[in-house]
Amino acid sequence: MAMTSTSAVPAPTAPEPCGHVSVVYSDDREWAGRLVPFVRAGLERGEQVQYFADTTDPDRVMGTLASAGVDAGRAAAEGRLVVTTAARTYLSGPAFDPDAMMGLWHQAMDTALAEGHRGLRAIGEVAWGARDLPGADRLLEYELRLHHEVFEPLPLTAWCFYDRRRMPADRLAVLVGAHLNHLGGPVADPPLRLAPLPGRTGLRLMGSAGYDTRYAMRSAAAVVSRSPGGDVELDLSGLRHLDVSSLAVFAEAARHRDRGGLRLLRPPEPLRRLLGLFPELGAALEIAGP
Repeated sequence: MAMTSTSAVPAPTAPEPCGHVSVVYSDDREWAGRLVPFVRAGLERGEQVQYFADTTDPDRVMGTLASAGVDAGRAAAEGRLVVTTAARTYLSGPAFDPDAMMGLWHQAMDTALAEGHRGLRAIGEVAWGARDLPGADRLLEYELRLHHEVFEPLPLTAWCFYDRRRMPADRLAVLVGAHLNHLGGPVADPPLRLAPLPGRTGLRLMGSAGYDTRYAMRSAAAVVSRSPGGDVELDLSGLRHLDVSSLAVFAEAARHRDRGGLRLLRPPEPLRRLLGLFPELGAALEIAGP
């Protein structure tokens, strides 16, 4: 991506959020304003910092850091800073694979600690999620699963960089909602928002689920069927509508779990009526809460 001058990099005024963070920016200055403090803080704390570029030339990343006073060359030579590309890492296989990525994050943390770093932090550009790449349709599933499978058990901070210029607004809105922390300007409110549940395996659904939200529903179903451990919970208290086909998707996902079931928390009354009309779907589900 063509970058403009970044000599004046604004410093954040609020404390840096930890864990899994969506970062949305609209221009090159905003990009640099998020990049530089994040990398500088990690190096000062003795963490290894990794940057996975997609549309940005890795040399541009290094140059921006250097122009802001970060000794990026020395940090890279010492293994404290790794700047590479998504194409060489998690997009290097035949298709993007969220299952494989869960294991790779754990391996990356083990390696960083074994090499003497105090932790690991990473930035990943996610513009590739808007392109027709094998597995790109599983990006939302990946973002939703990361919270429980990676960020809760590991001392990891990772920022997902979303460029408004390269991501359709409707797709951006859904993906940003999959993070518990967000930096950058507001995004549109999607018809169906999915967010991980803090402290337990599951999702909160807000809005309406139907034919127009089938991409999000497929991703939510993948979380249900693939998440390890015991029960998966879906908090439906913010759900206004869920059609019978979406309910069938969840029931099928629940039947494919190796162990543990699917618990529906505080489902709206229309959904309860659907379960009464289609008891075969309710057989794989458990209703919890009033």
